[in-house]
Amino acid sequence: MRLNQYIAHNSKFSRREADVLIESGRVKINHTRATPQSVLGARDKVFVDGKLLRPVQKYTAIIYHKPKGEIVSKRDDRGRRVIYDGLDSKFGGFSYVGRLDYASEGLLILSDSKQVVHTLSTAALPRTYNLKLSHALSPKLLDSVRTMITEGKDFVIDNLKGAHTLSKINSLTLTPFLDFEILRDSALPRVRVVINEGKNRELRRFFAQFGYEILDLKRVGYGFCSLNNLPCGKWRYFTKEEYKKLKIFLDE
Repeated sequence: MRLNQYIAHNSKFSRREADVLIESGRVKINHTRATPQSVLGARDKVFVDGKLLRPVQKYTAIIYHKPKGEIVSKRDDRGRRVIYDGLDSKFGGFSYVGRLDYASEGLLILSDSKQVVHTLSTAALPRTYNLKLSHALSPKLLDSVRTMITEGKDFVIDNLKGAHTLSKINSLTLTPFLDFEILRDSALPRVRVVINEGKNRELRRFFAQFGYEILDLKRVGYGFCSLNNLPCGKWRYFTKEEYKKLKIFLDE
């Protein structure tokens, strides 16, 4: 693990703040002043301002059923409601794993461990979404989805359809869906999509290429965690089984 990452995972400092600490000589490895080029060994001890930085062993993780109309952020410069307005104040110091956009709802993981948040955010874990689409399923859409899954082909999105109007992204490569299920085939169909990234509004942008608007987007699964029957706007602690799976995942 990089030194700045170790400090960020086991203290209140961010990686950028850790870099400043290292450059200013406030960090030592085994009582020797660290540098930005220092390599951290498995048995090395890290000191910040003379105090031993002990690895964080205990952590708490929760699942929040984010409703529509909340921003996944600490604060919003436009005064809109953020997820921490819907959570108990004791979770004010928790960080969130990934994001859901303002118009989406569903499963959001938060934890007081930076290591947990970083690992779950960057891992290629399956994310499961239930979608309601604006009109009936077309052969063109179904053929493209089938090709992605059976042939493992990426889908290149080269325009801004389905993106936020302020987005600076003008192209995006979407990795193949892990699964696709039709939940209700009707004029306003419902489908379940499983992907392993879920960033940059890629589902909205994908379906927009075929003329669809996603009327409802709800994340119901993230890796080994499921939303199940948790009411919208409510939270719960990880179950014992989820903590067990999380520990195994972190160890691996």
